Amino acid sequence: MPPGSGEAFFFTPPYERFAISKSADITTAVLLLCVGLAVSQLAARARRFQVIAIRDAGYLARIHDTAVLSRSANSALTVVDHVGDELIDLLQLRGCHFQDGSLIGHPPRLEHDGSITIGRKQWDADRLGLPDQDVELRMFGNGRYIGRYMLDPTPGAVPSRQARLVAVTLADQAGAAMDTLRRPAKSV
Repeated sequence: MPPGSGEAFFFTPPYERFAISKSADITTAVLLLCVGLAVSQLAARARRFQVIAIRDAGYLARIHDTAVLSRSANSALTVVDHVGDELIDLLQLRGCHFQDGSLIGHPPRLEHDGSITIGRKQWDADRLGLPDQDVELRMFGNGRYIGRYMLDPTPGAVPSRQARLVAVTLADQAGAAMDTLRRPAKSV
């Protein structure tokens, strides 16, 4: 079949067959293979970056929405409830509740760097997820302890370090809102 008529396997000679007869054909085949691999790797990397960008934009939106709510909410408790709902979704929890005031017991703790500690030992949350017991996330406002969220983890869920850091940031926003509620009003 002459070039240009009908279907051809390739658009370069040899038409309708895969034959390598010269060293130049080997060089061409290797170069085409390398270019194909490079393009597929670039496409895979671009997809990964797109997923990361979408996820990070979602994290930023959570923080932003909570900040807007904390400025406009009539009650700090509205912010605390909102953050609790965000934590459930963000960390894939079965549940979450806020405890005001004193610290009772020594449950595992989600630290401000996104790590988990049980007693004095580090828990490998990146590999194991959250422990199979309630985990505390302490809230601070203006440097003072305000209260804590008690997180009820879903077995098998492994929230990323970024998600855990966003959870800490959200808890800090709720702590700041609670701190404004507790501060005495300034007289004018």
